[in-house]
Amino acid sequence: MSDPDLELASRREIYQRIADTPGVHFRALLDELKYAQGTLQYQLRWLADKGLIDVSDDGKYTRYYPAAEFDEADRTVMNALRREYSRRILAHLLTDSPLSTTELSERLDKAQSTVSWHLSKLAEADLVTKERDGRSVVYEVSDPDRVKYLYTVHRRSFTDKVVDRILGLWDSY
Repeated sequence: MSDPDLELASRREIYQRIADTPGVHFRALLDELKYAQGTLQYQLRWLADKGLIDVSDDGKYTRYYPAAEFDEADRTVMNALRREYSRRILAHLLTDSPLSTTELSERLDKAQSTVSWHLSKLAEADLVTKERDGRSVVYEVSDPDRVKYLYTVHRRSFTDKVVDRILGLWDSY
């Protein structure tokens, strides 16, 4: 990346926030950086057009990543890790897999329907696998090494103390 591409302070600040918080979504950028919505939209579009950032749609949010640092599989994992309950579900599955919806619901203190919704989104993204175990369905993380690695490398950009405690063993990963 050449200096002229990031000569504007606002553009540089936006790019740096994306680099520091890969997978950040538009509203979070708007809240954190205090730029006018139109300014932020323009600068994000400019950065994307110049190939400095990649844009990913996770179905609910448009998320931004530094260009060429994350492949599609990494962006899919990061999109899930940016969602609080998906992140917590993945943490529980990584430490005590396989788990059923009921077990996860009890651990998260959330309704089974809420946990089930998040699990279905994770399954659609191929981040978890499900298997029938008698009368229940149990879930496991599809690529635990990738999820552990991305969480560990970017954990400072997540503000989830619960997951940090669950995954506290990863300090040496």
